[in-house]
Amino acid sequence: MSSTHNTPLLVVGLGNPGPKYRGTRHNLGHVVLDELCSRFPQATFAVHKRSRALVAQARTAPGARGRALVMAKPSSLMNVSGAQVRALSDFFRVPAASILVVHDDLELPLGTVEARPGGGDRGHNGLRSITKALGTKDYVRISCGIGRPPGRMDPASFVLKPFSRREASELPVLAAHAADLIEERF
Repeated sequence: MSSTHNTPLLVVGLGNPGPKYRGTRHNLGHVVLDELCSRFPQATFAVHKRSRALVAQARTAPGARGRALVMAKPSSLMNVSGAQVRALSDFFRVPAASILVVHDDLELPLGTVEARPGGGDRGHNGLRSITKALGTKDYVRISCGIGRPPGRMDPASFVLKPFSRREASELPVLAAHAADLIEERF
């Protein structure tokens, strides 16, 4: 991660709260955030009082050389997560250009990770909520591929289904790849 920035980096992992959604495709952002947080031994998730999101803080490098890193998992349903992201952005004084949103992406094959600065939401309601709350599309999307639903399955049903055993076995590699991309590029 770049250590030349004084602005904190806010990395948001999208997902839905509660055990009902654990292990589903839509919670891939949470899986990636857990991997990223594990790389900073001093960081642990706790409820942030102002936003109610789960937040962990770290520095990308020791001392003044490091950039403040705020990792967040909104506690609201994904489709209305924008208000919590906005509250975090305001509280930590993070401009949109320093916000990374990690999310599942139907348009990418399982295991593919792509960083996209700005742009559209590709039909993702969580991204749509964040764009509306921030008033801009100028944040970075870390898109994590989950592939298309089989046959004529409704995409909304597909994202709320658990990963298959084979797919779940690939998640640690995908999460590590996404966390590596965040550390190397930002």
